[in-house]
Amino acid sequence: MEKAERTLMEPVGNVNLEDTKIGISKGIHRLQMKLEVMFFQKGIILILIGFLLGRALILSHLTPFSLPFFAAVYLLRKDKAPLALLGVLAGSLTLSIGNIVLTFMLSTLFLIAFRTTKKFIKNEIKSLPFYVLGTSFIVKCAFLYIQQGQTITVYDGVMTGVEASLTFILTLIFMQSIPLLSINKRKKSLKTEEVISLIIMLASVMTGTIGWSLYNLSVEHILSRYLVLLFAFVAGATVGSTVGVVTGLIFSLANVSSFYQMSLLAFSGLLGGLLKEGKRTGTAIGLIIATLLIGMYGESDSSLLKTVYESFAAVFLLYLTPQNLALKLAKYIPGTPEYAQEQQQYMRKIRDVTANRVEQFSSVFQALSKSFTQYDEIDDPEYEERELDFFLSNVTEKTCQTCFKKDHCWSRNFEETYQLMKEVMYEVDSGNEALSPKMTRELEKHCVKPKKVHDAIQREFMYFHANQQLKKQVQESRKLVADQLQGVSEVMGDFAREIQRERENHYKQEELILEALEDFGIEIDQVEIYSLEQGNVDIDMTLPSCNGMGECEKLIAPMLSDITGESIIVQREECAKLRSDSCQVTFRSAKAFVVETGAAHAAKGGGLVSGDCYSMIELGPGKYAVAISDGMGNGERAHIESNETLRLLQKILQSGIEEKVAIKSINSILSLRTTDEIFSTLDLAMIDLQDASVKFLKIGSTPSFVKRGDKILKIEASNLPMGILQEFDVDVVSDQLKAGDLLIMMSDGVFEGPRHIGNHDAWMKRKIREMETTDPQEIADLIMEEVIRTRSGNIEDDMTIVVAKIDHNTPKWASIPVGKNKIIS
Repeated sequence: MEKAERTLMEPVGNVNLEDTKIGISKGIHRLQMKLEVMFFQKGIILILIGFLLGRALILSHLTPFSLPFFAAVYLLRKDKAPLALLGVLAGSLTLSIGNIVLTFMLSTLFLIAFRTTKKFIKNEIKSLPFYVLGTSFIVKCAFLYIQQGQTITVYDGVMTGVEASLTFILTLIFMQSIPLLSINKRKKSLKTEEVISLIIMLASVMTGTIGWSLYNLSVEHILSRYLVLLFAFVAGATVGSTVGVVTGLIFSLANVSSFYQMSLLAFSGLLGGLLKEGKRTGTAIGLIIATLLIGMYGESDSSLLKTVYESFAAVFLLYLTPQNLALKLAKYIPGTPEYAQEQQQYMRKIRDVTANRVEQFSSVFQALSKSFTQYDEIDDPEYEERELDFFLSNVTEKTCQTCFKKDHCWSRNFEETYQLMKEVMYEVDSGNEALSPKMTRELEKHCVKPKKVHDAIQREFMYFHANQQLKKQVQESRKLVADQLQGVSEVMGDFAREIQRERENHYKQEELILEALEDFGIEIDQVEIYSLEQGNVDIDMTLPSCNGMGECEKLIAPMLSDITGESIIVQREECAKLRSDSCQVTFRSAKAFVVETGAAHAAKGGGLVSGDCYSMIELGPGKYAVAISDGMGNGERAHIESNETLRLLQKILQSGIEEKVAIKSINSILSLRTTDEIFSTLDLAMIDLQDASVKFLKIGSTPSFVKRGDKILKIEASNLPMGILQEFDVDVVSDQLKAGDLLIMMSDGVFEGPRHIGNHDAWMKRKIREMETTDPQEIADLIMEEVIRTRSGNIEDDMTIVVAKIDHNTPKWASIPVGKNKIIS
């Protein structure tokens, strides 16, 4: 019993331990998000950076950092400019009273000059560095002129020019770096210039710590080595050595005694990057080795032991750095495996969507190719016999039709006459100019006009051979077109498997959604927006395991509905199998309207094969098509023609081709595909599920009806059936449907079916108006039953009726207001 109890209790303990780990992980994640919001969104980071830049020096007395930083923040994040100004003023105060006065004068004059001439500026970004250059030079000269008793030396003028030039360059650098410090402006990747600009700004910030010490260890040395270690660990030797060179250069300009630091930092970045495969320990070993080598053979003013302690302090900071921070940083730097993986995931869905669209085009061309090769007259077993009958009919029309023995030959002795004419035809076709004596005697014995018959057969053979040659050419042309279409289909199919395409960037909108959901208390790992088109919103999210609580459908989708301004639903959801895994969810726009359909059909005489065909086609997001095609006549051939018409229509429309172009393409195919006079009618209704607008395209079809309450609207157009003319115009009738409307479409067998009815329009409108039910299937069945009853139960033509009901799409969950601006205007 005790053993069983222990067995039952062990899984519970494991589950509790796992829950505790997940809870700790979520707590750390929440803390990180709150720190990000506090530092980046609230602007605390700008105060800290401004403070350090305000006290940073170059060549021991130049302060070119304050004004470029303030100007860049003012241009890019104007609402946070007071915080940046507060930081640089506080930093300047730590140097001297004169410095804070100079910084305040620089900032004030810049604001006055920039705001006064702002309306004359065409490009603020390009003109900003020149404003900073001019302001820095004028204010510094005026300040020195007053400070030194109304005199300025050549040296002072040159140094002022150097400082102004540095402000110009630093403004360009800070303009690229400031956006990287805002969570609302985060990018998926950084350019090389942006990485260098960020490093220069970070190194410049660190120069503000010159003179600080902790337990007799230099703070600037610790932070600079930590910066090099971090980039070497994340991005490798190339970026690590670059960071070392840039950081060492900035420090050497700030303090000439720190010139040896450039060698140490560059060498540390190189060794640390080369040993990054050993993770943090390998990178740390690279720094320690570089510290020992440079410390023993370099020209350092400090002792080797102190330098080693500073390096160990930097290593300690590296081990304190969260793994998530290192991974996030790696995703932004080109060349890292994390960056490559992020880009692959970034493009995967759009690549698949594009490939799917190309595959649809490929299927269209394949369907066209099959359509040209589906019915081959020459391969028909009855083709030769039918051609022989046509040939003999033409001969007898010119000879026997006016002969007095016509009745004797063709009515009383049909088989004998027919066989004799065939033998004469075959002998003439053999190439001999004259008939054989035997055949001549038989023809003269049977026919009173042998010479005329012989001459008529010879003349007819000339036309027959020419006609056969023409048919052969047409057949070859059809085969050529079919082969070409099949080739295009295969090429596009191959292209679909190889295609790659970048997705559109929606960084700002992704940040808005992420911020709104996290402010509401929902944890989101990643947001990917693939489309924000109205009615076609497509958003992917990655979030921690929901444990099957359904928060995606009940919370996130309603919140997205409020943010985007339209109803959003969960289209696909892949829940995590383990609690430590993540859920993958796809959100799409919900349709504003839905269509419910019903259909009824019957073949002529109660047969199994009808010449009518109908189809309800879902055309991607927001489109729905209802179509009826009536092939000429009845039976299998009519069924093939009407079914082929709808099959081609569905393929072409699903590929995204416009309705008019699709119908004209089908008409051309039907006109060229066969020499027989086989035509098809088409009744097509294209319904937009976002606004309930509808387009009717009627090609030789009967009228359609819309029932709206007690009103019955008639929709008709005048076009010939398809396949008669190769070139014709398609009339489009547009209308606006409303919720609750019933659309009734029918073939001529239903519309013209009622017996002893003079006005079919009035009869059909009356029957539709009298319908008390609103169920589409019941309406279709009742109308079909009424028509058949008027014929006493006889079905004298193929009959098809399709009914569609349009109604509002009511979301399962109401939207949840989140208090954010809509991201879709």
